[in-house]
Amino acid sequence: HIYMTSSMFRSPCKIPTMKGFEQKSYLSLKAASYNVRINPFRRTEVSCQLQGIDSSMKWPVIAHEEVLVKRKPAEPVIHQPLHLSKRARRNRKSPTQRAAFQETNISPDNFIYPVFIHQGEVDIPIKTMPGRYMLGWRHGLIEEVAKARDVGVNSIMLYPKVPDTLKSPIGEEAFNDNGLVQRTVGLLKDRFPDLVIYTDVNFDEYSSSGHGGIIGEDGVILNDETIHQLRKQAVSQARAGADVVCTSEMLDGRVGAVRAALDAKGFHHVSIMSYSVKYTSSLYGRFRKVQLDKKTYQINPANSREALMEAREDEAEGADILMVKPALPSLDIIRLLKDQTLLPIGACQVSGEYSMIKAAGLLKMIDEEKVMMESLICLRRAGADLILTYFALQAATILCGEN
Repeated sequence: HIYMTSSMFRSPCKIPTMKGFEQKSYLSLKAASYNVRINPFRRTEVSCQLQGIDSSMKWPVIAHEEVLVKRKPAEPVIHQPLHLSKRARRNRKSPTQRAAFQETNISPDNFIYPVFIHQGEVDIPIKTMPGRYMLGWRHGLIEEVAKARDVGVNSIMLYPKVPDTLKSPIGEEAFNDNGLVQRTVGLLKDRFPDLVIYTDVNFDEYSSSGHGGIIGEDGVILNDETIHQLRKQAVSQARAGADVVCTSEMLDGRVGAVRAALDAKGFHHVSIMSYSVKYTSSLYGRFRKVQLDKKTYQINPANSREALMEAREDEAEGADILMVKPALPSLDIIRLLKDQTLLPIGACQVSGEYSMIKAAGLLKMIDEEKVMMESLICLRRAGADLILTYFALQAATILCGEN
């Protein structure tokens, strides 16, 4: 026989009702020893029961709780309530109160909508990012931007797909005033004058190597030579009408060099959003085939003090907005920067984050919309003023529906 001194018996298989085993609640009673006599399971019986277990079987504790909920109690469980000076649940008892006391809010104004463009006319689906397309730079892009504006998203970020024939070791296509990004900025400004356009000051999309900088003969990324090209790229984008240029390559001194170049050409009004904290993450670029080691110019995900050092340097060089990438794995860094600077903080919810939520939603493993909105509100709670997210259109549509 088995003797137990606990009021609850836990087992990985269901327990049949037994004589002499009364189900009672001992909440708030004095500690005591309750000897419960139970007939032992035979080994063969347990083995048979375990073989029949499937994934839909509930734990006996859950089943026990369900029974207790359905059963009408014959008498009160306790005779006197606890003496508590504070009961936090009082402020959660109605939807109106919960809404009134909500500490963090989110709106379409917080979103930047990233859009991929190419020089063709047909929108091309991105296989690893359900619902996302490489948009034709004229018709498809215009339609997508119009949809975003209809639900209150008036900030976009342009990411170009540059033809391989235009790529080179020194990336001179990046500052072609008639390049894809520059033409697209002009087209959008003609159609939507008040649209806020962010452009990516980067090198890897224009480089034949796929790296974020000019590669020297010894295989090392040349920092200062690359920045010389980035300065020209930023000026070209500002000349086309960009509102914010985004220094996304983690190269030393890039923010100060771009600020000086913009000011020298009279673009004092153009802002700089610096990717101050860009970790070497496995969540990037799942829609790209290029897999390169960028650890010499992106931050080790294990480091936080280094992230703070980079952000402080960018602020000193003239950055207007500090961006953290990727977003959800970096909630602590977002909060760290929020507490250390008065500049706006951005969070970049990258392609891998988007694809994981989408994939799990399609497989019915999670409620896609609820997880999506929770991820965004958590970024706001951590301190993000701006969220660069592929969910911008979908999330803003839900927010507009709620309002």
